[in-house]
Amino acid sequence: MPKLDITSQERAALRARAHPLRPVVLVGDKGLTESVIAEINRNLTAHELIKVKVGGAERDERDAMLEQLCDMLSCAPVHHLGKTLILFRPDAKQVKAEQTAEFATRAVRKPTEPHTPKKLAAAGGSLTRKASIAERAARKTERLQNAAPKARREAGTAAARALAKPSAGRPGAGSAGHGIPRRAGSALSLKAGARRSTVKPR
Repeated sequence: MPKLDITSQERAALRARAHPLRPVVLVGDKGLTESVIAEINRNLTAHELIKVKVGGAERDERDAMLEQLCDMLSCAPVHHLGKTLILFRPDAKQVKAEQTAEFATRAVRKPTEPHTPKKLAAAGGSLTRKASIAERAARKTERLQNAAPKARREAGTAAARALAKPSAGRPGAGSAGHGIPRRAGSALSLKAGARRSTVKPR
């Protein structure tokens, strides 16, 4: 069976979880016998994360045992500290149940089907293509109906403003646009030759 691969973050978390654990299997001078491997397999199934203590072996031999156990039992090597090996293998039934629960609420629909909102789907309803097109047309009609009175109000306001505004070119206008009355003899209103009529002869 293939060895289980885990990330460095998962390895660090498992190492912290394994800190208070005690070794449950002891590997003696005979090494990895069938009974020892079967015992490690049973403990992995029961606890997922275990410690195995190896006695009477050099570090290279312990590394070889760790690789052999991971290949045979399809588990992940978490840590090798001194004569203690930490192994991890998740429960297959629990992993399958978690995956099933994760994808249980996932919506499955054809690409041609319209999207159904969650609330409608939870109530047992669904949208068809014709219903979706009719709903969009109804929303567009409602938008246009609501926009028509607003446009009429804006047009009426603009017309009222145009009527209330005084005409600048109209003769006899009482005041300018700023509301200040203009004097008839003002220097601003005099044109060329108008001053001569006001000068008295000597």
